[in-house]
Amino acid sequence: MVCMTGIRKRYPGVQALDGANLRVHSGEIRALLGENGAGKSTLMRMLTGAERPDSGSIAIAGRTVPRMTPGLADRFGIACVYQDLLLAEHLTVAENIWLGRLPARWGMMSRRELYRRTDRVLRDIGYHGIIRPADRVADLTASQQGMVAIVRALCRDARVIVFDEPTAVLADREVEELFRVIRLLRERDLAMIYISHRLEEVFALCDTATVLRDGMHVGDVRVAETRADDLIRMMVGREVSARHFDPGRTRGEEMLRAEGLCAGPLLDCSLTLHAGEIVGLYGLVGAGRTELTRVLFGGDPLRRGTVHLHGRPVQARSPRRAIDHGLGLIPEDRRRHGLALPLSVRDNLNLPVYRRDARWGWVSARKEAEVADRFIRELAIRTPSPRQRVRHLSGGNQQKVVVGKWLARGSRIFLMDEPTNGIDVGAKEEIYRLVNNLARGGAAILFVSSYMPELMDIADRILVMNGGRIVADVPRNACSEERLLRLAIRTPEGDPEPAATAAGQT
Repeated sequence: MVCMTGIRKRYPGVQALDGANLRVHSGEIRALLGENGAGKSTLMRMLTGAERPDSGSIAIAGRTVPRMTPGLADRFGIACVYQDLLLAEHLTVAENIWLGRLPARWGMMSRRELYRRTDRVLRDIGYHGIIRPADRVADLTASQQGMVAIVRALCRDARVIVFDEPTAVLADREVEELFRVIRLLRERDLAMIYISHRLEEVFALCDTATVLRDGMHVGDVRVAETRADDLIRMMVGREVSARHFDPGRTRGEEMLRAEGLCAGPLLDCSLTLHAGEIVGLYGLVGAGRTELTRVLFGGDPLRRGTVHLHGRPVQARSPRRAIDHGLGLIPEDRRRHGLALPLSVRDNLNLPVYRRDARWGWVSARKEAEVADRFIRELAIRTPSPRQRVRHLSGGNQQKVVVGKWLARGSRIFLMDEPTNGIDVGAKEEIYRLVNNLARGGAAILFVSSYMPELMDIADRILVMNGGRIVADVPRNACSEERLLRLAIRTPEGDPEPAATAAGQT
């Protein structure tokens, strides 16, 4: 169905693709693997006609396409389900699915026909009753919005579907539902390209894998005949550590204490963070993890409760106040909430310090350059220049810029919401190393993740959220995936479990 051969693409100062190849057959799920910056997204933009390669050939179902365009890609049945779902949230499920192909007579849309068509498709793949044609997309959960994106692709007579990090915002049960649908599509002879940094998903779902490194085609493997270590070695070109917990860290003084926090979905949340400590925070989608970080950072109003920093009560009524008290937030969506994408790496690294370092409203260009150069060097941010727009960096390097700006500000308490989401194996290694170095240097870290193995690997203890409450504080030596999941999904009348105490003990 897809044959891309010798694809090359160069941007100013960057060779994005250098002879990349990709072949996908009907009835096949092919993983496309590689570090951030390896060229995966660029290759998919060539396939969908969003950009043109400098050289190379693209053939769809045996037919060579001299110049792929978005219109041609649509005609050939190539569809994408992106991590950023690109939905019109103010419209209904049915309107999003059929946008551009709405049923109409004499220029008027037939809503009855629109809902009838949508209902038929939802029943066909088992989504009927989970989402309804008349539901407004803005009112759906992230996983339900992902379902809308999949159905939209199918309704465009897709023969090739690209899934780009589709599980980034899904809980385990929702991932299984997604996998069920993808396997159903394989049985219907669709060709699928699956991009993910979670290798366990690749082994659970994919038939074959293509690996890119630095824009070049490294190789193709049958998933059932290879191992995770082999794939990692192909992706990064080196061995990667399997353990990231740092036993040499020492827990110090109490840095943050929150008691009885109530705000939005949060109900009586209490926790402590100490210097030199990495505290994990686990919970299913909707448990209140992100809301807790936003309340601690002053992004959402606190209805009731107290926060103590370094033993003194404070009122972080705004992010500015929180920043002044030494807090730094690495948000879940770094591109929307953590970075100013149109600005340069230098500007982003200096954003939190401008107000502190400016004199009479003027910023010293020399100090600005010194800050940027220092943290580009210390964090090994890979960028052609400090003046490079941050939107053009890979996900791992963007995440380093978010951390770097708080280091420049002198933050000592870090609230990290899904800090490794959407970044590759090699970049994760660097983030884990950075987090451990921060803790070893005396910082206190709240590490939020929906991926249990990650938390069990790096954290000293794990707080579990369920229904807006912190229901348990589990020390490292008592953690198991079964126990954490049981705590995250149990009903109030379920088995009793020791709740978190203010001192951070079970």
